[in-house]
Amino acid sequence: MFIVHVFVHVKKDRIEDFKMATIENARQSLQEPGIARFDIIQEQDDPTKFLLVEVYRTYEDPAKHKQTDHYLRWRDEVAHMMAEPRTSVKYFNVFPVDEGWE
Repeated sequence: MFIVHVFVHVKKDRIEDFKMATIENARQSLQEPGIARFDIIQEQDDPTKFLLVEVYRTYEDPAKHKQTDHYLRWRDEVAHMMAEPRTSVKYFNVFPVDEGWE
């Protein structure tokens, strides 16, 4: 498994728009065979901050995801909603074993 945490800081007046667009992207992303999970988490103390937890089956699957129509649509739609550029950190799975993500 290959895991990516994407940190997003959204403009205060665009929170709901960002959530709607990102939920739609997540729903469609979960239809991709290379994606095991796609979670959207909002910070309690600062609702303008989000964490996207993307769990891919292989190291190559994030690149495939970034070529999909729904990702490209999401990327363009939310670009102006962000207070600053999004950042990401990549991880390898340790526990549970990869089969536990299925």
